[in-house]
Order: sequence, then C-alpha cells, then structure tokens
Amino acid sequence: MEKETILVVDDEKEIRRLIEIYLNSEGYNTLLAGNGEEALKILERNEVHLIVLDIMMPKMDGIEACLKIREDKNMPIIMLSAKSEDMDKILGLTTGADDYVTKPFNPLELVARIKSQLRRYMKLNNNDVINKSIIQLDGLSIDTDTHEVKIDGKEVKLTPREFDILELLARNKGIVFSIEKIYEQVWKEDFYESTNTVMVHIRKIREKIEEDSRKPKYIKTVWGVGYKVEA
Repeated sequence: MEKETILVVDDEKEIRRLIEIYLNSEGYNTLLAGNGEEALKILERNEVHLIVLDIMMPKMDGIEACLKIREDKNMPIIMLSAKSEDMDKILGLTTGADDYVTKPFNPLELVARIKSQLRRYMKLNNNDVINKSIIQLDGLSIDTDTHEVKIDGKEVKLTPREFDILELLARNKGIVFSIEKIYEQVWKEDFYESTNTVMVHIRKIREKIEEDSRKPKYIKTVWGVGYKVEA
C-alpha cells in the first residue's frame, strides 16, 4: 500500500532536509518547498495528504499560504514557528492550521504529530466516501446534491446564497472565514468594504436553523475575525 504524500514548506534548507529524512524513513512520500508560493504551485500538480508549514518565510509566509490553501483544500496543516507566544499559536490555528510545533523541535515528536493528524484525516476521508453529499452537524443535515437542509429531520428552506454560505462553513469545520472571504467565495466577485450582505445572510440563516439565533449552536461568531462552524 502506497504511503501518504507530505509537503514540507520551510525557507531553511537544513530543516526541510531533516524533516524529509525522518519522513522517508517512515515510508512517506515527501515534497519540498522554500516558501508559500512554491507550495501553492506544488499543490496544483500533486495530491498531498498533509502539509508541514513554516510561518516565517520570504515571498509568501505561512499564514498567507495557509489561508490560500484553505480556500479549497482540507488536508491537515501543521505550523512551524520559532516564536512560542500564545498569539502566534492562536493566529496560526485560526487561519486553518490543525496543529502547531515550536522551533527548535524534536523530529520524532513532529513525526508522531504527523501520524496522528494523518490517521484522523484518512479516517474522515474514508467515512466521506460512504456519502460525500451529506454533511452532518449534530442535528443539522446538509445534502449538497439535493440542496436540502434539515434540522432534526425537519426540512428548512434556504435561498441558494444562504445554502452556499452554510455549505462553505460546514465543509470547513473549525476554520474561521472573514466576511470578505465568505463574500468572495460565494458571490465570486471582489468584496467592497461598505457591504453588509454577508452579515444579513448569516442572520437569516441563523433565524432558520438556530433554536435561538442570539445564542447560535451552529454558526459561531469569532469577534473581530469572522464566522465558523465548530469542528
């Protein structure tokens, strides 16, 4: 059985090579990139199952790269950083990373975390194969084929835009999307500062799917950042 492919992104050649040696010894396929721009090009041409992503890099740093990757990909991302402050960790995780490792790190610990994330990811993917069209969130069911939304088995009518927003957040559980990012992904056009269209649509979705829209169970507000559905 062929092992998973891991993309290692770091501007320090020695670190890339060190991680590659440990991953290859475990039988993984390894791809290497020196910055975020290189990583995005590699992702266009290759199937990757997990990304080890440094934060501080030239051209495109890890935070920006993570946001770009999360626009349409959901493989696990483990952030690397020489900084250990809590805010750096929070920033990394709220942009869509699954785990965070501080430099200098023990390569064996990194490999252990990679294995853990891959087990979870591959298990979820195998479950998705059974029925990829159904997204289940507690009592909320979203059928992406029929565009049906149900709460505890009872159908809820959403407009196409409302459905697209809900699907975007539900498909990317745990990832915080800014108003700008939601607008650009759903409306497929540039965001304008003055528009409150997304907030209006979020409010309407909550009115339809939440038992109490003032205390939402499904679509959470991350103040000053955006919206997410809990993982």
